Amino acid sequence: MALSPLNQRRWRNFRRNGRAFWSLIIFMVLFTITLFAEFVANDKPILVKYRGEFYMPIFKTYQESTFGGEPGFQIRYSDPEAQCLIITGGIEDCFDEPEELIEDAGDGMIDGEKIAKGWILSPIIPYSYDTQVERSGAAPLPPGEGNWLGTDDTKRDVLARVIYGFRLSILFTLTVTVLASFFGILAGAVQGYFGGWVDLIFQRIIEIWGATPQLYVIIIMFAVLGRSFWLLVFITVLFGWTALVGVVRAEFLRARNLEYVRAAKALGVSNTTIMFRHMLPNAMVATLTMLPFIVTGTISLLAGLDFLGFGLPSSLPSLGELTLQAKQNLHAPWLAFTAFFTFAIMLSLLVFIFEGVRDAFDPRKTFQ
Repeated sequence: MALSPLNQRRWRNFRRNGRAFWSLIIFMVLFTITLFAEFVANDKPILVKYRGEFYMPIFKTYQESTFGGEPGFQIRYSDPEAQCLIITGGIEDCFDEPEELIEDAGDGMIDGEKIAKGWILSPIIPYSYDTQVERSGAAPLPPGEGNWLGTDDTKRDVLARVIYGFRLSILFTLTVTVLASFFGILAGAVQGYFGGWVDLIFQRIIEIWGATPQLYVIIIMFAVLGRSFWLLVFITVLFGWTALVGVVRAEFLRARNLEYVRAAKALGVSNTTIMFRHMLPNAMVATLTMLPFIVTGTISLLAGLDFLGFGLPSSLPSLGELTLQAKQNLHAPWLAFTAFFTFAIMLSLLVFIFEGVRDAFDPRKTFQ
């Protein structure tokens, strides 16, 4: 679908803002990689060929008996015995000398006999966010031996946790931002357009609600219902929707008495059409100005809650929890450096992108 002339101008303005445009490219590359984190960092293979058939362990759990092993056991693909069973077609000698048989199976022959040679396609990083790394030494372990950013204090690969944690933080932030912006813009538009008692009542509600301690509500709700991703989204939206009300309300209060609004009312145009088709586009610049603060604030809120232990469930990858580990393990500087650069890059890219979006919607802004 072709863009309107107005949106074409906005897109040209955004592209001419080199910092915002390249930040968008870099962010989309990183976000796309993390969206498919299971294909990048996983302790299960992406694809397995065994005796002419294909299996996808990242989507389905297989028993060891599927590949010629002992029945009743879930296969561990990192074990040499399991790799030998797959590559050699499930010969029984794999439990005695797996490494030698894997090496001998390179040409599809073992002891002069042809075998049903298989193969394993593994992710670049052979660890998931909760995989225990099998390395000797006391945790946290420094970078090396397949752990590019080292391990945390429970021997989980830091890079894998960063990839999964980056995805979780962005999805959480986007969900909260979209929902909070929707309700905040709607409330601010209604207040500013109708004014009077509607505005007065809404303002008193917002003042009372804004004085409610968010952290206490989170602690109480988690104590009653347990920690979960969607419950945290709900509570964050419940307290975050007020961030945009003030700016949208001010823009609608200013525009409600302008001539084009009065003319539309005189022509019988509905209030909904006037509010969201004619007045809201003029309020978008002020609204988009606030979005970088909402996005960075949401990411910081999630990290802070995880740091304090009141955030996401401990079973989920968390960048805030990585920051807590960095504080508790000052002798492992790779944890602190990883947490710092992850947040710095993420927040910088998002701020640059939204600055470019804000300027693109501003009719007074042009780029040479």
